[in-house]
Amino acid sequence: MSSVPAAPHDAPPGQPKKAATAAWIGSALEYYDFFIYGSAAALIFPEVFFDESDPATATLLSLATFGVAYAARPIGALFLGHFGDRLGRKKIMVFTLILMGLSTFLIGCLPTRDQIGTLAPVLLVICRVLQGISAAGEQASANSMTLEHAPPNRRGFFTSFTLSGTQGGQLLATLIFIPVAALPEDQLLSWGWRIPFWLSIAVAVVGYVIRRTLEETPAFTQQVESEGIAKLPLAELLRSHWADVLRVIAGALVASVSTIFTVWALAYGTSDAVGLSRSSMLWVGALANLVALGAIPAWAVLSDRIGRRPVFLVGAAGSAILMFVYLWAISTGSYPLVLLLGILTFGVVYSAANGIWPSFYGEMFSTRVRLSGMAIGTQIGFAVAGFAVTFAAQIAGPNGDDWFAVALFTAALCVPPVLAAVTARETHKVPTELLGERTPRENAGREKVAA
Repeated sequence: MSSVPAAPHDAPPGQPKKAATAAWIGSALEYYDFFIYGSAAALIFPEVFFDESDPATATLLSLATFGVAYAARPIGALFLGHFGDRLGRKKIMVFTLILMGLSTFLIGCLPTRDQIGTLAPVLLVICRVLQGISAAGEQASANSMTLEHAPPNRRGFFTSFTLSGTQGGQLLATLIFIPVAALPEDQLLSWGWRIPFWLSIAVAVVGYVIRRTLEETPAFTQQVESEGIAKLPLAELLRSHWADVLRVIAGALVASVSTIFTVWALAYGTSDAVGLSRSSMLWVGALANLVALGAIPAWAVLSDRIGRRPVFLVGAAGSAILMFVYLWAISTGSYPLVLLLGILTFGVVYSAANGIWPSFYGEMFSTRVRLSGMAIGTQIGFAVAGFAVTFAAQIAGPNGDDWFAVALFTAALCVPPVLAAVTARETHKVPTELLGERTPRENAGREKVAA
């Protein structure tokens, strides 16, 4: 008998709202942990863990530790993607949350450079690597979970909750850091910076309870019952979906906009070259993320109607242009201008790409290899995006104020995402059970080549 995909009504009922809620809350809590590190790397760690006698080098090294987690992500993606496609989405979602909460709490407990010398930044890097491994499986598992629970005509909307959750986490992290950054210098550098990291214990407990109550996805359950699990998801992925993996890697470079905005621009705006206060720059990020909470689902709904590709293109190309304007605004020192353009750049335009990539990337792959494909593809791209901050700090010149070079660098990193979207198939109307399958035209072409 020929293998025929099961009809949608044969699948067990999904839990789209519960899956989206679990993804939103879990991602918010997970990325609260991940992004408080970004704020601390820009504002605190150069003085706590590195040599204060050379502030420029200390800042560069601190920002490099932010990128270390991104270097660890591809390794984590290989393992977590493999087990996610063999054991299911739910188990990986629970594991990643616990690992992130524990590693973040330990950062808050670390002794400083003054206390134990060079061992302090070494321990910091180890904890940061654990954060990166956790993040490698978090979004891919949450995205797969929501996509496979969602109704076919609303996959964009429901999967966007994962990314609006990350924006919520960034917003929470920023709001926590605003009063912390306002502490007197001696209190901030001695104990104040540790508080946001210690709160990760509550993060882990709440997230664990939420995710444990969610059932496995209908698509994964049906696939296991009808076809079994892929013994080597990575081998099957590279054999059948290598071109889509490359597209996801290229598309994921758009995350450079986020890392430059949240880390390098924060450090630049509060530097002596500009002179804006820590609190004022943190509020730019907070309000931009607040706007993004509404913009992300709005863009996702639009993608359910007109397709993923045009919405993603607006976000990638628009962000490339607006980063010039936003960094220029910071150079002027005009806070109202910085606030307005920060919200427009990150809160509105970048959200077009950020909000729909979970559905756009996830729909490229079949259920058997979806988590592996998303995890490996995104994390390799995100690794480049993470170190974009370090490169930006280097190309910004000895005074760290060459904003145009940084904007040009960021725009260049937006070109591969544009090309990835242009060459990708439109999938917003493809039934869930047929995602990742070759079209009749592609099958005919392959048969012609074989003949």
